[in-house]
This record gives sequence, structure tokens and C-alpha cells, in this order.
Amino acid sequence: MTPIPPSRLRSLDAFRGFTIAAMLLVNNPGDWGNLYPQLEHAKWNGWTFTDTIFPFFLFIGGVSMALSLGRLAAAGADKPRLLRKLAVRAVIIFLIGFLLNLIPNFNFATVRIPGVLQRIALCTLLAAPIVVYCSWRATLLWIAALLTGYCGLMLGIDVPGSGAGVLQPGQDFGAWIDRLLLGKHLWVQSKTWDPEGIVSTLPALASQLIGVLCGRWLLSPTPRAEQTIGMLLIGLLLLALGSIFDAILMPINKSLWTPSFCLWMSGWALLAFGAFYWLLDGTESMNLRAIATRWSTPFVIYGMNALFLFALSGLFAKMLGFIKWRTADGVTISLGKWLYAPIKALDVAPVNTSLLYALLFNAVMFCIAYGMWRKHWIVKV
Repeated sequence: MTPIPPSRLRSLDAFRGFTIAAMLLVNNPGDWGNLYPQLEHAKWNGWTFTDTIFPFFLFIGGVSMALSLGRLAAAGADKPRLLRKLAVRAVIIFLIGFLLNLIPNFNFATVRIPGVLQRIALCTLLAAPIVVYCSWRATLLWIAALLTGYCGLMLGIDVPGSGAGVLQPGQDFGAWIDRLLLGKHLWVQSKTWDPEGIVSTLPALASQLIGVLCGRWLLSPTPRAEQTIGMLLIGLLLLALGSIFDAILMPINKSLWTPSFCLWMSGWALLAFGAFYWLLDGTESMNLRAIATRWSTPFVIYGMNALFLFALSGLFAKMLGFIKWRTADGVTISLGKWLYAPIKALDVAPVNTSLLYALLFNAVMFCIAYGMWRKHWIVKV
């Protein structure tokens, strides 16, 4: 653990913290069968609030890379050394995600290889040379090339048993590649495709690079009010483009990470982050900034150690399901179900008891984050 750097962009920490808090909320309900619609993923096409979380993480990762790597590279830092450092970080993040997949059974024969942290690692690894060596124009071309190439693969290549351009679960080109290269190491709930598969990592990388462009915009000498307006306008433009692509090219779909999904969610990320940025770093109104600082402090506390909390919450959730015992009447119960039982017994709707459990789980994670914040600790990979 290292001390927190003296100067950080508060709005970025707050937005990152908001995203991790949302992730903890949707990932840890008391009962997966009783959820508010916005607190679960869209079944296939379409989107919900839950579907915004992962693309927000990638967008934030892109902004952070631009602010850190971009500044160091512009100051004359050793670029190959920067890339080696990022490669090591990506490998560590990938291995943490893989280890979480292994727990608790440690079955290497069927363990899922892809995952959220694994995709973050791959996007970080692939984005690093673009951030270090490419101009904003070249980065924009990379985004266009990634989305165009993905469309060509998904719509143009004939998939055995399905044909070309079929975008149904397990029948698309990406699913075919996943089965071909990963075999049994896919998402256990589908076994024929993976929501963090190989091919869909290409447009996910584009999502991160849009964050990189945003970060470079923040590094420019443009006044912060104009930067905010720029983010909001580009966000609206991306929403419009995402809607058009949804109608005429490929539907908004998180599992496939279609270009329409990439653009649509990047638009929302720019609008949301633009609001955080204006309130916490951009406005000249001291009163408004003071109010925003107070209400955003819990999010900032989360945002300081978002990756650590992501991994820790995943481990906690696994343990709550893995730790089991047999009751006096012979029923096997997990620690998670035992903790949920008194909440479930409350005289309220099941969706509300399920939500209350998620909120309490969030509260436990916040207590850990708060303790680390008080100690001025930030866990770096």
C-alpha cells in the first residue's frame, strides 16, 4: 500500500466510486429471482442501468490512462519502460480475475478463462501503446477501425451451422471463436458463448479508447467550462450515433458489445462524467463545489480503491456461497442464505428484501473502503 497522491482529479475518483458502488449493488442481491428490472442485465438486446456499469469502468480506465501515461509520455518518460510497466499491471489484473474464477473449486479443466477483470486487463494492455505513441487523430482512427473490423467479422463471416450475420446467443461469429479457442473454459451459465469473449473485446477496447480521448481533452489547456460543454456535446452525439447504429446496423447488446452498445454507453459515460467534472472540478462557484464535495465524498472513498474492492467483493460473494453447513433438521444452508434469512422474513415485497441485502453488502464494503481512506491507503496493482 502506498500513500494517496496529493493531486487527483476528484471528479474521476467520484465517478469511479459511483460505478463501483453500482456494481456492488447489482452483483450482490439477496435473491437473484427477485430483482427490479433495472438491477439486472438485459436478457439479450437492449439495455438497463446494470448494463452501463462495465462500459463505465472501461471509459474510466481510458481517462486514467490518458491522464497518467499521456502526461508521463509528453514529459519525456521512457516509453518502452511505461509499456512494460503497464504490461505487468495487465498480467496481474488478469491473474486476479482468473484466480477469482478458480475459487472455490480450483478445477483447471473447466475453469472460465474470460471475465470482467480479464477484459479490463486485455483492454489496458492493448490500449497502452496507442496512448503512448498515437495522437488523438490516430486514436480516433483506431476506434473507427476496431468498430468497423468487428462489424465485418460479425456480419460477414459464415459461421458453421448458423451462417453469416446471425446475432443470436451462441450462434454469432464471436461465440464460434470462443468455442473454437476456449472450449470448455466458457461462462458456465451458457457453455456456448461468453459475455467477455475474445472477439467482443475489440469494441470493448474502443470503449476504453473513447475514455482516452476524453482524458486527453482534459489535459488540454481548454478552460474547464468549455471542456465540460465539449464532453456533454460529444456525449449527445455518441448517443445519437448509437441509436442510429441500433436501428440500421447491429442492436444495442452488451453480451456482444456491439458498436451501437459501445457508442451508446460511451455517450452516457461522457454525460455522467461531465456532470461530475463540472460539479467537482469545473465550476467556479465555491458554494456549489462545497455542496458537491460533501455529497460526493462517499463515492470518492470508494473510488480510491475501486479495483481492490471489486476483487474483494467478488471473493466475499464466493465465500458466502461456498461456506455451508447442515442444520439440525438436515438442511444444507450457505452462509449467504443464512444471513439473508432474517431479511427475507421481513413483511415486505421480495424484491425489496433482495435489494436490502445488496445495500447491506454495499455498506460492509464501504466500511472497508472508509477504513482504508482514513489510513490514506490506496492499493496499486
